[in-house]
Amino acid sequence: MVYITSWDEFVERSVQLYKADPQSTRYCMKYRHCDGKLVLKVTDNKECLKFKTDQAQDAKKMEKLNNIFFALMARGPDVDLSEVTGKEQMEAQPAKKGRGRKQ
Repeated sequence: MVYITSWDEFVERSVQLYKADPQSTRYCMKYRHCDGKLVLKVTDNKECLKFKTDQAQDAKKMEKLNNIFFALMARGPDVDLSEVTGKEQMEAQPAKKGRGRKQ
């Protein structure tokens, strides 16, 4: 098990791994608060891909990867991944009007 240092390479290879065998592919994330490290792991029992980071901005990237995997699991491995991103989905939601304090 070797850690992949490039985020883009990790996402690309993990999506390929999932598309090759969706039934046996697992995605696991582990956060150690005492170290401040996040480890993401994708495996199909034959190949294991891991990515480790301690940067806070990588949390947004992790959310995007979650959205990609959710789309693949819900719609099937033939889904168009160009439409699946976290930022556009958040912008598409209408702003909530509440009784909170105006700023």
